Amino acid sequence: MTPTQEQLLTLAQLGTATIHEAQGQVGALDSGLRPIDPTVRLCGSALTVECRPDDNLALHYALTKARPGDVLVVDAKGFTEAGPWGDLLTLAAQKLGIAGLVIDGAVRDANAIIDMGFPTFSRGLSIKGTNKCQPGRVNVPIVIGGVSVRPGDIIIGDRDGLVVVERSRVQEVIELSRAREDKEAAIREGIEAGTSTVDLLGLRDTLQRFNMQ
Repeated sequence: MTPTQEQLLTLAQLGTATIHEAQGQVGALDSGLRPIDPTVRLCGSALTVECRPDDNLALHYALTKARPGDVLVVDAKGFTEAGPWGDLLTLAAQKLGIAGLVIDGAVRDANAIIDMGFPTFSRGLSIKGTNKCQPGRVNVPIVIGGVSVRPGDIIIGDRDGLVVVERSRVQEVIELSRAREDKEAAIREGIEAGTSTVDLLGLRDTLQRFNMQ
């Protein structure tokens, strides 16, 4: 079932840390994948891409398959000594209504991409160009940042990082995340009232077991 726009907006507002914890501490991409602009938020359906290091032919091909609202999720093999994505591909992606980019590799033209307001997460930056002569694959399961991503899974990104939600679990994860927010709100109230986090989180028995008294 395709997530609704309301569900996607809700996931974006909940934030990656909350979602990761709520869905059982799974789905977090490794912390080396960072936003080039930490003020952006990203949420959309994954259009997965596998490309060769130092080559961006598959990215040009992927744009011919993209739909508005898609997020390009690219396994570029962690190669950061070339930038297969820059301002021209960003412009082309925006014209197609693509919601953003996550690439396990590098990008270039970072200032231009930031000025264009295109949410972009990468492992690094590189001024070096790439070739356009190696095949790749689009809309296939990939592993990126240590996490398996299937076409249509939902990827959410913010300053804290990136998390993937399985397409079939979207509403469940929203409900779990809201419950977690309610729980944390109660903890905040307890802190404001002067109760220790040890008591609020029920940690006294654990501390006693380790003779931490």
